[in-house]
Amino acid sequence: MAWYPVDESGRCVRVNPAGLSYENFSCLYEDSLARTYTSYEKAHSPIYIRDWMVGNPWLPVTAILLYGLLINIGRSYFEKREPWNWRTPLAVWNLCLSVFSFIGFCRSAPHTIHNLYHYSISEFFCFDPENSYGSDPVSGLWMQLFVLSKFPELFDTVFIVVHKKPLIFLHWYHHISVLAYCWYSYVYKFPTGIVFCAMNYAVHAIMYFYYFLMAIKCKPKWFNSMYITVAQISQMVVGVIVTIMGVIIPPIYGKDCYLSRENNMAGMIMYGSYLLLFVQFFFKRYAGVKGIKEGKSKKQK
Repeated sequence: MAWYPVDESGRCVRVNPAGLSYENFSCLYEDSLARTYTSYEKAHSPIYIRDWMVGNPWLPVTAILLYGLLINIGRSYFEKREPWNWRTPLAVWNLCLSVFSFIGFCRSAPHTIHNLYHYSISEFFCFDPENSYGSDPVSGLWMQLFVLSKFPELFDTVFIVVHKKPLIFLHWYHHISVLAYCWYSYVYKFPTGIVFCAMNYAVHAIMYFYYFLMAIKCKPKWFNSMYITVAQISQMVVGVIVTIMGVIIPPIYGKDCYLSRENNMAGMIMYGSYLLLFVQFFFKRYAGVKGIKEGKSKKQK
């Protein structure tokens, strides 16, 4: 499928180090959004890091194996020991992740909206992302940071282990599957990846801020944890819808669609399983008035 830039004059069309043309988002919106970008963001070139990631597929696999090993070692260590009190580090950790996610959302959402507004659905699903957000310095940077952030996010589990809190299947399954999926979707240039990126940034900005307020014991009474779960379920619903559209659209618009059927199917399985698990979690924890009250009391302890 041929790529047709919005800027037909070519003033904002650039060529990345791999030789592919792309639209420079800062140039397109130089009088508005570009004013909020730092000089580092504008000068970043995502292709070099992308190529390094392509050449190191062992990294996420190794991280996942170490993650599982260290979880078992940690839980065995604390089995007959008192839990640690890491409330202050936990608060700082959650606040940092919340701020990071909020900035990431502010950087990725405008480019997502731009693509949805200026291109057809078939173009949005089938264009090589390297012609767009994948090569753009700002959105490319924050897409890479999104993928790479799945490694430090594994440390969420450290706080569960040292505090001797229950480690549910949904928690560790979500962490390892999203790390693997984000890495391989990025290196294989999945066209709709920016949608998942913007959604996840938005939910994490709210979720980690909630955890921060809980850690410092300053959560407003109206800010129920149920809202976080509803936001997570909404994210999974959108993810399932996008991956279903990824099955329908390519056959309609021909064989030149850049969307990988295998990667899209992996995304459908992942988001489908997340949706089932989060809905199950929601009804188990919040079903009925009793469940809501219990959820509040557990979070306030």
